[in-house]
Amino acid sequence: MLIKPVIATALSLLLPFSASITYAQASKHQPAIVDYTTRNHPVIGREGMVSSQNFIATEIGAEILKQGGNAIDSAVAVGLALAVTLPRAGNIGGGGFMLVYIADENRTIALDFRETAPLLADKDMFFEIDQNGKKVKASREDYHFSYRSSAVPGTVAGFDWLLKNYGTMSWKQVAAPAIKLAKDGFIVSDDLASILRTKHKTLAKHPSTRKIFIKPDGSGYQAGDTLVQKDLAWSLEQLAKGGADAFYQGAIAKRIAADMQKNNGLISLADLAKYRVAVRKPISGTYGDATINAMPAPSSGGTHVVQMLNILENFDLEKMGQNSAAAYHLITEAMKLAYADRSKYLGDPDFVDIPTDILTSKAYAKDLAKSISLTNATAASEIAPGNLAPYESDETTHYSVMDKDGNAVANTYTLMFSFGSGVVIEGTGIIMNNNLGNFTLSPDIPDAFGLMGSADNLIRPGRRPVSSMTPTIVTKNGKPFLLTGSPGGSKIISTVMQQILNVLAFDMNLADATDAPRIHHQWSPDALNLEPGISPDTIKILEAMGHNTKTSKTMGSLQSIMYKDGLFFGYSDTRRPGAKTIGLN
Repeated sequence: MLIKPVIATALSLLLPFSASITYAQASKHQPAIVDYTTRNHPVIGREGMVSSQNFIATEIGAEILKQGGNAIDSAVAVGLALAVTLPRAGNIGGGGFMLVYIADENRTIALDFRETAPLLADKDMFFEIDQNGKKVKASREDYHFSYRSSAVPGTVAGFDWLLKNYGTMSWKQVAAPAIKLAKDGFIVSDDLASILRTKHKTLAKHPSTRKIFIKPDGSGYQAGDTLVQKDLAWSLEQLAKGGADAFYQGAIAKRIAADMQKNNGLISLADLAKYRVAVRKPISGTYGDATINAMPAPSSGGTHVVQMLNILENFDLEKMGQNSAAAYHLITEAMKLAYADRSKYLGDPDFVDIPTDILTSKAYAKDLAKSISLTNATAASEIAPGNLAPYESDETTHYSVMDKDGNAVANTYTLMFSFGSGVVIEGTGIIMNNNLGNFTLSPDIPDAFGLMGSADNLIRPGRRPVSSMTPTIVTKNGKPFLLTGSPGGSKIISTVMQQILNVLAFDMNLADATDAPRIHHQWSPDALNLEPGISPDTIKILEAMGHNTKTSKTMGSLQSIMYKDGLFFGYSDTRRPGAKTIGLN
């Protein structure tokens, strides 16, 4: 009679937290909630859910919810923990975008905490004059891996705004788990050891970075080693005591400004004191009976996800089938059209007027859809940004959190490249972003991800660079139905759009939708990137239609939550190791 309790206890000790919870609950409710006709199965929860790219951060977020915190408290705690455990992307030295659904107010807020160009920055700062007097692009080291490549960080300001306006916990409470991790250290995983080995040259360049991520004898950290970050613990302790003031005006600010001045960087105390988050109105569109709430400019993601969905709504994708050549062809053509428009019309809305209403209109999308051949690919050279005049009347990580009261946070934030600029501010442990590289150097020069941009995205003091980050909250009947987002540079937009299509058009469960192979085309260069897993026969059909196919490594790392029929369903993308979703029960 005691066998079952003993087994259950043993499993709870041996299995990861999410697995033990899911096992215990699913065994009790399987007939109602588990579909055995599907290949992959989401995690299930009843009292909330956390999904992130790092299992330690997910566990911290779940613990905050268990302690009575809401989704906002949990999201800030996860973000701070990722700064410790996922140093290549989690950060307090970068910035990002966040979609937040506030249950009591029944509304979604778009929080823009994107980095801004310093006061001393200018559009010609990454050009040099060669011996013939010609202006040429500066070295990659200066552009991407120097103190000069950093924009003013916005992450801490974003977290602070969110916590003060909608949180229930203090900075001290939400920062405590991250402080402990930084101070005591955590076990290096195979994934982190591999990344540290790959980025050894970048991390060895600056002494303040080298002393944290490379051992004194010059060797790299191995899986099983303990990584301690004492200086980062100090910075997190300052935040616990003073919140954003510590970062933008206090002790942290002084160390950032001093190290920048010492190393030819641009960020000053005036830049830090001037930084403000921007609360914006989400981009809104529909697909069937669902409403897409996504990030507006300077993120290009929301605008063009909605634009692509509007185009594709004119075709019967469900009838074609999710992994058919016919569906892949149409999705590719929609991507080309949207990315072409992205190259011309997107910028910082505080500096330029962006024709968002037209780009996201059903009428414009319907006319674009008419231009698509069902049988032949259109060469990128034959596609130009659309004429909007007739319609007038523009290494990242993601996590999702939802609580039992219906509050929801979808957050995507970044350092841009893996480990950003590779610069750690002396005495702080803070890795700095290299997001000045997200600006357009010139309309004829692609950015760091190969994307073309316009003069509206040139470097200018105070301006926020255009981004592909696409945190998204899909609602049904006004309530959150799907939270999703991904890293991936220029592939973020296409990754998120395909996730939404898989759920809404192809009626896939969250796990199957996430694991399905992805494609990507960004107009320029003219190449259709295909993930492993797409049938060779399908590829041959696409090539016969005129597509220039290219085998790609995996794209993105979706961290998604769905709320349906009174249950939370969550799934962490298997494309990146170490991710985890926890459902509270």
